[in-house]
Amino acid sequence: MNDVTIRHNPERHRFEVITSGNVIGKAVYKEYDGGSAPQRIFYHTVINEEYGGQGLAGKLAKVALTETVEAGLAIVPVCPYIKKYIGKHPKYAAATVPITPAHLEFLNTALAARA
Repeated sequence: MNDVTIRHNPERHRFEVITSGNVIGKAVYKEYDGGSAPQRIFYHTVINEEYGGQGLAGKLAKVALTETVEAGLAIVPVCPYIKKYIGKHPKYAAATVPITPAHLEFLNTALAARA
């Protein structure tokens, strides 16, 4: 698949995988400033089923995490895929902070307000 683009969509708080003008995957986050430094809580990553098995989730995670680190934000890996990706790519470990109850409470409140 050659026409794939990964972009940051800050208005929607996510990184997106785009092909033929359609969003086919995303890594969704919430910004959190309750820690010692600004943080980005990644809580959901998904690739549409028909595009699975092409390595798109890994490409998406790489862009999302690299741009997060470059922006000076710490990574909070609530999303199981992002957590697994960091485990396989330890260069992001230094920018990762442990998940705390405060992160989860913030995330639950933010998601409930959205619903």
